[in-house]
Amino acid sequence: MVSGRHPPRQRQPGAAAQDGAFAIMFVPLLVLLVAFAGLAMDMGMVYNRKVELSGMAKAAALAAAKELNGKSSGISAARTRAREAAERFTYRYGAIVEWNDAALSFGTTPARGGAWVGADGAGDTAGYFYAKVDTAALGAATAGISTLFMRVVSSSLATVEVADTAIAGRAGIQAVPLAVCAMSETAASERANSDLSNHELVEYGFRRGISYDLMRLNPRGTTAARYMINPVIPPGMTSTSFNSGILGPFVCAGSLWMPRLTGGPIRVSSLPQTAPLAALATQLNSRFDNYSQDLCFPAGGGPDTNIRAYAYDIAGGAPWMSPATGLPAAMTTIERGRLETVADIPYPGSGLAAVTASSFGPLWSYAKAVRFSSYSAGVPEPSGGYTTFATGDWPKLYRTGITANRYPGTGQYTPYNPQNTMDPPTVATPSTLRRDYAIPLRRVLYVPLLSCAGAAPSGANVAATVLGVGKFFMTVPATGDSLIAEFAGTASEQAIPGAVELYP
Repeated sequence: MVSGRHPPRQRQPGAAAQDGAFAIMFVPLLVLLVAFAGLAMDMGMVYNRKVELSGMAKAAALAAAKELNGKSSGISAARTRAREAAERFTYRYGAIVEWNDAALSFGTTPARGGAWVGADGAGDTAGYFYAKVDTAALGAATAGISTLFMRVVSSSLATVEVADTAIAGRAGIQAVPLAVCAMSETAASERANSDLSNHELVEYGFRRGISYDLMRLNPRGTTAARYMINPVIPPGMTSTSFNSGILGPFVCAGSLWMPRLTGGPIRVSSLPQTAPLAALATQLNSRFDNYSQDLCFPAGGGPDTNIRAYAYDIAGGAPWMSPATGLPAAMTTIERGRLETVADIPYPGSGLAAVTASSFGPLWSYAKAVRFSSYSAGVPEPSGGYTTFATGDWPKLYRTGITANRYPGTGQYTPYNPQNTMDPPTVATPSTLRRDYAIPLRRVLYVPLLSCAGAAPSGANVAATVLGVGKFFMTVPATGDSLIAEFAGTASEQAIPGAVELYP
C-alpha cells in the first residue's frame, strides 16, 4: 500500500557549514554598521556645533561692528554688544555661551590675514573699522565635543575642537558726496540772544532751525567753499585721481562706499564757483519726486514721504510764519570778512540795518532751536531731543517782528511732520506710481563738515579732515547753484545709517 507521506528531506552535506560562515561574516559586518552609525552621530554633533558657533560668531561680529565709531567709546560699546549677542545664543542643546573678550579683535581692513588687535591693544581707535570674532578663544568648554565612537578609532579623537571665525564691518555710510566747511571748529557753543536767559546751542557754527544755502558759505573768506567727496576712498587712504562723473548714483542713493568719514583725511575736490551743482541738482531733487531725466530710480533712491517745498519767497511757502514771504534762506553777509548768514552774526550785530524779519528764510520747518542748557559734552543727544524753545521766543532768538502764530501745535509736530494739522497743509505725498518707494526723512542730508581752520582746502583730490556730520533738511529743490537746507543738528557716525556686512 502506498502512503501519501513523503520521506523527510535530508540536508545536503555542507549546509551547516554555510550557515556558520554567514554568521561569522555577519558579526564583523554588524560591528562595522554600528561603527558607521556611531561615526555619523559624532559627525552630526560636530556639524551642529559648527553651525551653532558660526551663527554666534557672525551675530557677535555684526553687533560689534555697528558700534565702531573711531573712538574708544566705540571699542567699549563693541565689546558690550558682542557679549550680549553671543550670550543670546545657546549651544549643546541649551547651554549658554560663556563669552570671553579675547574672542573679539579689531582691524583696519577686513583681511583675515591682516593685523588684528584686542580691545586692550586698540590704542589708536580711529583706524579700526572692522570686528573679528574667533570662537576658538572661548575655550574647550564651548568648542570641545566629547565623541562617543570616534575615540574608538583613535584616542586623539576622544575630544574634537570646533571653532569658527567671522569678520564684519561697515561697507558704506549714508551721507551725500558733498561737503562744506564747518563754520566753527567748536563742536558745541552757546549763543546769547536778545534775552540773555535764552542761551542757544550752536553746533560747529550752525543754528538749528535756520535755512542755509550750503553753496554760499566760507568761515575763512568771502568766496564760497564747497566740495565733492571721493565716495570710494576710505579715510586715511590716498588716491591718484578723482572722477567726479561717478557722483550721480551716490547722490541719488545718499550713500558713500566707505565705512565712515573720520579716522583719517578724506579726498575732496573743490566744486566750481559757477553752477556748482549743474550735474547733481536733479539727483538731489529725486527726494522731491523729480525723476524727469531718469538719472535716479525710485527703487534705489525713492522720494520723501513729504515732498512739499517750503519756498518762502512765494506766498504760502511757509504759512506758519509772519511775515508771509521773504528770502528762501537766511540772507548771506560778509560783514565779518567771511561768507555767512545774518543769523550767524552775534547779537545785536552792526551794519545790519537792512535786515528785517523776512531776511531769515523759513524757520523751524523740520528742526527747532534748542537750549544750550540741555546739552552735555560727550553725552549723546537724548532720543527725544534736546529741550527746545517755544515759538513765542522767536523775537528773542531772531529779530522783533518775526512770529510763528500759526505754527502747528506743540511737541514734535513740525511743518514737515505728516501728523501736523496745518491748514493750508504743509505736507504733500509723492505721485501714485512712486508712493510705494517713498522713504521718510529722505530730505534730510548727512553732510560732512570739514575743518577749515587754517584755510579752506582747495584744489582737486586734496586731503580734508571731517570734524563732524551735519543733518540738513532740504526745504526746497536744489538748483544749479544753490542747495538750501535747514540745519537740524549733528549726527555721530554711529547713529548714521550704513550698511554693515559680513566679509568672507
